[in-house]
Amino acid sequence: MEQRKLGKPTDQRNALLRNQVTELLWNGKIETTLARAKEVSRLADKIITLAIDTYTDTVKKVETRIKHEKTKDKKGVVTETEKEVKVEIVNDGPKKLAARRKIMAQVYDVQEQRKENETAAAFRGRTEHIQHPLLEKIFNEYAPRYAKRAEDVGTKGGYTRVLKMGFRRGDSAEKALIELV
Repeated sequence: MEQRKLGKPTDQRNALLRNQVTELLWNGKIETTLARAKEVSRLADKIITLAIDTYTDTVKKVETRIKHEKTKDKKGVVTETEKEVKVEIVNDGPKKLAARRKIMAQVYDVQEQRKENETAAAFRGRTEHIQHPLLEKIFNEYAPRYAKRAEDVGTKGGYTRVLKMGFRRGDSAEKALIELV
């Protein structure tokens, strides 16, 4: 399928589309020109489809770790004990890992922002284990939601909606609002 040129050299066009797809997936909707919206819709649908196809691919393994504990008795004597603790670790499977890497190449890495009236400690606690917030949002939020939607509707695709908004003042370019369905 041929790509629209959008009046830009290849490197600028790719950066523009990558930025707009990132913003669409992070915020849920963006306003742009109609031609750009159609290209962004195409790319976003492909990313979401890739996430839907692979989000359930996980590998679970149980590891036994030794945990050291220090306890004091009534006399104040410190004794150290060792316990074996079984820990279940869930990692991405090979298909999901490949999909993550492919999506990482197609979108920019967006950092989580502190919410209004959120303390620094609460923000650190909320984002402590999240390395790539946009990827987590795609795989943990969008993929299950759109997989369920695909099951209910019976078709894949159509995860974005492009609404025409009239013409822009100044250069009369046709504006459009693109949003996730």
